[in-house]
Amino acid sequence: MPIFLDRHDLKGLSAADIAEAHRRDLEVQGQYGVRFLTYWFDDTRGTAFCLVDAPDIETAMRVHDEAHGQVARDVIEVDLSAVEAFLGRVSDPEPAGCCSHERVDPAMRTIMFTDIVDSTAMTARLGDVRAVEMVRAHDAMVRRALNGRGGREVKHTGDGIMASFEEAASGVDCARAIQQAFEAFNLASREKLQLRIGLDAGEPVADHNDLFGATVQMAARLCQSAEPDTIVVSAAIRGLLPEPSRLTGLGRRSLKGFAQPVDAYEVPWK
Repeated sequence: MPIFLDRHDLKGLSAADIAEAHRRDLEVQGQYGVRFLTYWFDDTRGTAFCLVDAPDIETAMRVHDEAHGQVARDVIEVDLSAVEAFLGRVSDPEPAGCCSHERVDPAMRTIMFTDIVDSTAMTARLGDVRAVEMVRAHDAMVRRALNGRGGREVKHTGDGIMASFEEAASGVDCARAIQQAFEAFNLASREKLQLRIGLDAGEPVADHNDLFGATVQMAARLCQSAEPDTIVVSAAIRGLLPEPSRLTGLGRRSLKGFAQPVDAYEVPWK
């Protein structure tokens, strides 16, 4: 059966209210051949997201309606591997005990893109074998930084990596660490590598297009707009950082795929 991710606007409800609604879904789901795999809740924004294994959207929403009446505003079909790459899990976490007060995952994610500058010219200059070695060096440095800061690699783009973070600060810290690693690499290597990095943050169902569709596109476009050896982030990232004043404003940028110019900021890393 297909897998769906839905989005609910539930301002004013608590984490306990959402947990109870999820429990009711589990009670009703068997009557309709549906499985509610897990959920996320952002109490700050009043949004909840459910991951559902169902014959179709209508049947999944019928369970919501019968169980508690909270039908989703938006629903998209997703791939389980993509959900796990972005969000980190595809089932309810194991309970940690009766007295635990676990943090409820809000599903807000920071998306990061890295991009090797002039990779096509590098391949033409060095040849395929040596260019692949340089890309592998990039991959190793990026993955080392991801592993140390809770990042998840979503996919390899050929000359860069796309990754996901639960916290914006972790994503920015990782981007800084990556640029610092490249600086150290270039001091020791005859062949230099330059990198640009872009980050944006958003919810998993922001449009009817794809999982984190608008956020992924924004992060990719900011990366493409960045100068070599820089990190460029969106206003959304700036708003999630504890010290946003440390960023340098770059003004408004026109990005492909976005109707209006967007505010961009540079992250200092040296």
